[in-house]
Amino acid sequence: MENHPECTPLSESTQLSGSAREPEVVPPGDSEGGARPLDTVPKKLCGYLSKFGGKGPIKGWKCRWFFYDERKCYLYYSRTAQDANPLDSIDLSNAVFDCKVNAEDQGTFEVKTPNRVITLKAANKQVMLYWLQQLQMKRWEFHNSPPALPVAPAASLSGNGPTLHLKLEQEEEELEEFLCPVKTPTGLVGAAAALQPAPATPSALQNISLKHLGTEIQNTMHNIRGNKQAQATGHGPLVEESSQGVEPQGGEQPLISDPSTPGKDPEDPPRPATRSSLPSSPMQKPKRQSNTFPFFSDGLARSRTAQEKVVALEQQVLILTEELKSQKELVVILHKALEAAQQEKRASSAYLAAAEDKDRLELVRHKVRQIAELNQRVGNLEQDRERLVHEAGLLEQQVQALQQHVQLLMDKNQAKQQVICKLSQKLTEDLEQPDQPASAANGDFLSQQERMEHLKDDMEAYRTQNRFLNSEIHQVTKIWRKVAEKEKALLTKCAYLQARNCQVESKYLAGLRRLQEAAGAEAGDLPELLRQLVQEALQWEAGETSDSVELSPISEYDDYGFLTVPDYEVEDLKLLAKIQALEVRSHHLLALEAVERPLRERWAALTELVPSAELKQLLRGGVPREHRPRVWRWLVHRRVQHLHSPGCYQELLARGRACEHPAARQIELDLNRTFPTNKHFTCPTSSFPDRLRRVLLAFSWQNPTIGYCQGLNRLAAIALLVLEDEESAFWCLVAIVETILPAEYYSKTLTASQVDQRVLQDLLSEKLPRLTAHLGQHHIDLSLITFNWFLVVFADSLISDILLRVWDAFLYEGTKVVFRYALAVFKYNEEEILRLQDSLEIYQYLRFFTKTICDSRKLMSIAFNDMNPFPMKQLRQLRAAHRERLEAELRKLELLKAEYLERRASRGRAAPESCLSEDEGEGDG
Repeated sequence: MENHPECTPLSESTQLSGSAREPEVVPPGDSEGGARPLDTVPKKLCGYLSKFGGKGPIKGWKCRWFFYDERKCYLYYSRTAQDANPLDSIDLSNAVFDCKVNAEDQGTFEVKTPNRVITLKAANKQVMLYWLQQLQMKRWEFHNSPPALPVAPAASLSGNGPTLHLKLEQEEEELEEFLCPVKTPTGLVGAAAALQPAPATPSALQNISLKHLGTEIQNTMHNIRGNKQAQATGHGPLVEESSQGVEPQGGEQPLISDPSTPGKDPEDPPRPATRSSLPSSPMQKPKRQSNTFPFFSDGLARSRTAQEKVVALEQQVLILTEELKSQKELVVILHKALEAAQQEKRASSAYLAAAEDKDRLELVRHKVRQIAELNQRVGNLEQDRERLVHEAGLLEQQVQALQQHVQLLMDKNQAKQQVICKLSQKLTEDLEQPDQPASAANGDFLSQQERMEHLKDDMEAYRTQNRFLNSEIHQVTKIWRKVAEKEKALLTKCAYLQARNCQVESKYLAGLRRLQEAAGAEAGDLPELLRQLVQEALQWEAGETSDSVELSPISEYDDYGFLTVPDYEVEDLKLLAKIQALEVRSHHLLALEAVERPLRERWAALTELVPSAELKQLLRGGVPREHRPRVWRWLVHRRVQHLHSPGCYQELLARGRACEHPAARQIELDLNRTFPTNKHFTCPTSSFPDRLRRVLLAFSWQNPTIGYCQGLNRLAAIALLVLEDEESAFWCLVAIVETILPAEYYSKTLTASQVDQRVLQDLLSEKLPRLTAHLGQHHIDLSLITFNWFLVVFADSLISDILLRVWDAFLYEGTKVVFRYALAVFKYNEEEILRLQDSLEIYQYLRFFTKTICDSRKLMSIAFNDMNPFPMKQLRQLRAAHRERLEAELRKLELLKAEYLERRASRGRAAPESCLSEDEGEGDG
């Protein structure tokens, strides 16, 4: 793409951030042959355009001087090029561009920002396309430029220039595929436009901006004061004198300063003046500094070769300096990490060495203040994320609007092509008719030819507009993708900080709990102070104001309605529940990006479910919530397709309405005991209890052998929470009881359930011999704890997130999954159990220890990796052996029972009168 006329050379840092084409770094050997051409100098975008605005009678086109600011990606405009202060600005960072193809308004285009639409008009079509292409490049350059750092300008140029240069060249090549580069309009942009008088307007009043009247007055007074100072020294206005004294050589334009800066930067060095045009006068110095376009020295071009050598060498030195700086920064980071570790070590040592409990409490308060600071940092990142989400939404809306506009233009283009075809056909028919007079035929031919030329012009205009809009859509889409990537990175960082925050809170609560245990029943203010701190910690979530940003909120209920923090009556258990909830939240956040997101993508790509090794691994990893109902229905259908018949569930419900089942009373009693920590089964207005009642009654009619057994209510409730449909939950219950679990699992004797407990004991002895020996030493009967695990498939034991992952694999692989997870639960807490040396403490710990498991990934790894090998053949053999022994024991018990009944019947003597009860005595009387 060709460069537009040159403006005043900028500082190196401005060249980096604002140039449309980056200057090439020439090695010292390459610059000896001659001076580098001036086209490689980065130039500014500026020129006169007409802006549509105003109200009432002065509404119309107003001539304005526009200039671009690279640092802010703003397009400023003023009434003339000599004005000191701009009237207003246009933010181009979130803007999109559109060109109009209207024969009456050639050169009209629009700049659409989220807040307003600015209509501009160039002198002709070429100038319009030039401005649009340059604005596109400036916007792309701004979004790809690195954030400004407080470093030397030359260092910034040497460190980032080559990368940015490659990005800009690549973007130029991509845009050239849509629309060819437009040549620089001579005299209409850049310095040439600044030296030209402003385009004439119908009236001076119409060109004045009443909206910015104060700025207009300031600029007018500034220009009058400058002209008076110039006349006092015997010279005319600066711009006119300079335009006469400086003649562009070789078609080049004189260099002008940055028009985007209303005032002179005090840190910039003063520019040398041209001898032939600017006499050294102290009165003209303020005029030159306040003018928007002071001239630069001609000596720069003459000494260009020597400067290039110096610049190339300086750039090499700066590159090495930048590398050294990065190494120093790495050392600083390592020092900070070491210092943080030492501080943490010192804090731990101070905590352990503290003589009094007050000193320890002061250390705890210090940790609380650190938590507050971390919360504030995470809050700021959350606000940044919301802002980026809002910006991404705006960009997406703009892309959709542009796509609709392009579709409309394509429809118009097609309609015009149809008109052209019809006119061409009509022209051919007219030429084929010799009966018409020659003059009439010639006149019609000329008119048709003229219309054809107009239509060709219109088609060419639409093609140009279509190419530009395609390039605009292409660039806006790329910008939107970059914003989405930044948002994703911020979300990842925010999730990590939230997880760290949860971990710190959990450690703080655990420290309070240990202090509470250490303090015990001591007298004094310490236990009371600890109780107060615990109470404050438990009320952190409830105490947040509505205006505060929730950083790591622990919701009262999870996605399936279970209480996240169980409502225990004992204060110590409340604190334990809060610690558990924080740890669950921490593990979830840390696994969100690394594990959960790729897993969700794999499940989303799995459109058809087919039994395979890949599906088996996916189910072991857990099914995302949005896919779980679909996957469970497919798993259940595989199990019961030989039992399923249309209308079966409705027939069972009708039978239940016709007559009451014997198990209906027991079902009604168990409904109120089903998941007391789930809002769907405790809320009076919830429909889940009624649906659960119907499912259980239908199953009792479906399987009269079992009817109803305590524990089936929890299995059906889990199915209802996930599948939500009554009939699907009914068939899920049928699949578990009749196809997955062994027969007689829910019989009156619970034979199969007892067999599995003995099998579990053998597997524990094989997989965890230390734990088995420890439990045997203290005479612990594990079946008191684990019997319910197998009967309801962990429904009352594990937290809901882990429970449903167990069920995902259980519905596909069967009961072997229950054994794997039972062993994994003991392995997960093996060290904690081994530390307990009292049987009562062990029983108390085993009563709730499954609720302390928070890391689902760790538990899954233990179950499916550490417990291997786990062949199904071994499980069948163990079940068969223990079933044979159990049945023999049951037969022996039946014999003993029969013998006892015979002995009791053979005695047959009545009890003595002295042994009769009072009621029996009264009855006899």
